[in-house]
Amino acid sequence: MERTETAEAGELSVPGALLDGVPRQRPRVAEPVVSAPVAAAPVVQDVSVRPFPRVWRLLPTPTGTPFTFWYAVLLAVTSYVADNADPDWVDDVLQASSTDVTHLVQAPVLVLVASALWVAGGLGSPFVAVFLLVLTALERRIGGLRTALVFLAGHVVATLATELPVGLAVLAGRLPDSSLHRFDYGISFGVAASVGAVAGLLRPWVRWPVLVLFGGMLLQDLVNLTDPVSNWGHLIALGVGVGAWPWVRRWSAGGVRRTALAA
Repeated sequence: MERTETAEAGELSVPGALLDGVPRQRPRVAEPVVSAPVAAAPVVQDVSVRPFPRVWRLLPTPTGTPFTFWYAVLLAVTSYVADNADPDWVDDVLQASSTDVTHLVQAPVLVLVASALWVAGGLGSPFVAVFLLVLTALERRIGGLRTALVFLAGHVVATLATELPVGLAVLAGRLPDSSLHRFDYGISFGVAASVGAVAGLLRPWVRWPVLVLFGGMLLQDLVNLTDPVSNWGHLIALGVGVGAWPWVRRWSAGGVRRTALAA
């Protein structure tokens, strides 16, 4: 009995001993996944944001501001002619271009256009620098045709508002007949109107100092009686530009909206 149990125990222990001799398989170790390095996205600097505006945008260009550019070229040519041509011939041409009462009665359209082709005082006049800066800024905001309209409105309204009272005063006997003939030409009325108009597009902290400074200069000239007719005309033209703010702002907003849609 005991022998049988021992034999059975021995037979049962053989498979365990045989299995112990079979080498075990090594457990499969998961290989680490090495991911490829991701290159950092290059930092692109926004070149559209600049701390200062480009200098060339302050001056007229043939493509960006054609009205101001070609008008400035024309004024440069006429100023050169006025400085270098025969003085007697120049005086005759300027007299024929003058918007005095006599010429306004005879050929109003012709003299209103001709008088705006000359610069009183030549290229050294301070109005030339104001012309370049102000009309360039205005044309970039509202376009060339509308800038020309503002300029022409100031030129025409201020001329008529100052010369018609002279004619009435002559008829009333308060001024001599010689007042009907005078040199009255130049771009200053149109420039003053453009200053008033562009001020409406500036921020308030810039707008009011510009108007006070420019208007103060015009008032000083009026107080000094340098040329009362022209001095009043400058102030009237400035008022024409200020009165055009509703239209100028509407035109400027329309231009910005069209630019955004095109982009």
